[in-house]
Parts: sequence; C-alpha cells; structure tokens
Amino acid sequence: MDRMFTWLASRMASAAGQPLAFIIAVALIVVWAVSGPFFHYSDTWQLVVNTSTTIVTFLMVFLIQNAQNRDGAAMQAKLDELIRALEGARTPFIGIEHLTEKQLEEIRHALEKECDQEPDPKRSGASVVDRLLERR
Repeated sequence: MDRMFTWLASRMASAAGQPLAFIIAVALIVVWAVSGPFFHYSDTWQLVVNTSTTIVTFLMVFLIQNAQNRDGAAMQAKLDELIRALEGARTPFIGIEHLTEKQLEEIRHALEKECDQEPDPKRSGASVVDRLLERR
C-alpha cells in the first residue's frame, strides 16, 4: 500500500507541477466561465466549480505533503551522510531535526555566536554547541 501511494503521490505531484497542468486548469475555468450564460449563472453552475476546486485542493494537499515529507527525509539523510563523511564535522549534529523548536533555536543562536568569536587556542572543553547537543 505504501509503495503504491508513494508512486501515485510522486506522479501526481510531478504532473501537477508542470506548465501543462496549469494551462489545463485555466482552460477548465475559462470553459466554466464561458458556459455561465448557457446555464443562466445558476446555483448549480456555481456549485460545479466550487465543489470541483474544493475536492482537487483537498486531495492535492495530501499528495504534496507526502512528496515534501519524502523530499525532506531524503535531504536529511543526505546531509547526515555528508556530516558523517566530513573529517572534522561535528557528528552530534546528525539527527537534530528531531529536537524541539526551542532546542534548535538555542543551537542556531550558539552557532551564530560561535561564528562571531575568534577561535581561542587556550579554550578547552566542550563548546556551547556541544553542551547544547548533550541536553538531548
């Protein structure tokens, strides 16, 4: 089931992001608008476009969210591999996407502060960032 949904979500999200999909959507709206006088701008005529756009929007939210979740997870895995592979990189940064928003903000602030300071060769022990990461 997951594999089938992933395949479908990928294809649909990819198709929806193409210029042709936009052109088709605009063409459908133009056809609907032009057909207004034929249907005397009735409530049913209005309901058709309202219902159609609501259903399409509702379904697309799930497909796009699925595609973004997969893309985000893949990017995190790639970044984690880069951190792991780079000599001198701080491997405790692997997996920090699972921390709370507050913890991430503290780490970001500490990194900015650390970048503003000149390295002190006399300084020993854990950095601010290392101490923040140990709180996990």
